[in-house]
Amino acid sequence: MSLEETKQEIIDSFSMYDEWLDKYEYLIELGKNLEAYPEDKKTDEHLIKGCQSRVWLDAEIRDGKLWFAADSDAIITKGIISLLISVYSGRTPAEISADDFSFIEAIGLKENLSPTRANGLVSMISTIRQIAGQYE
Repeated sequence: MSLEETKQEIIDSFSMYDEWLDKYEYLIELGKNLEAYPEDKKTDEHLIKGCQSRVWLDAEIRDGKLWFAADSDAIITKGIISLLISVYSGRTPAEISADDFSFIEAIGLKENLSPTRANGLVSMISTIRQIAGQYE
């Protein structure tokens, strides 16, 4: 599935819910489905700076595509990072760097988060972009 198709699928999934409480529940479910993150990678090196909660992000490149793994100690934050890596894992660094992450605005996520979570979201996006830039 293309990046645009994946983002549209996320937008469609979020639009099924009228209330933000239901959208938060959906985010929590996404976080529960996140693959287990290795305990030995829960280090400061993998910690995303600027998040109130602790969020670990690791990436590896295989066959020219970036694959992300992540975890968080907070359930909604874990859902947010899960959402991001479900969209960007398996993409080329150039695809990620060129993307505007506009689906975040389309689903209304940033404006429906507390200011500290919104800052964390910005930090997660910038870290994903930074990693992609390192491999470009």
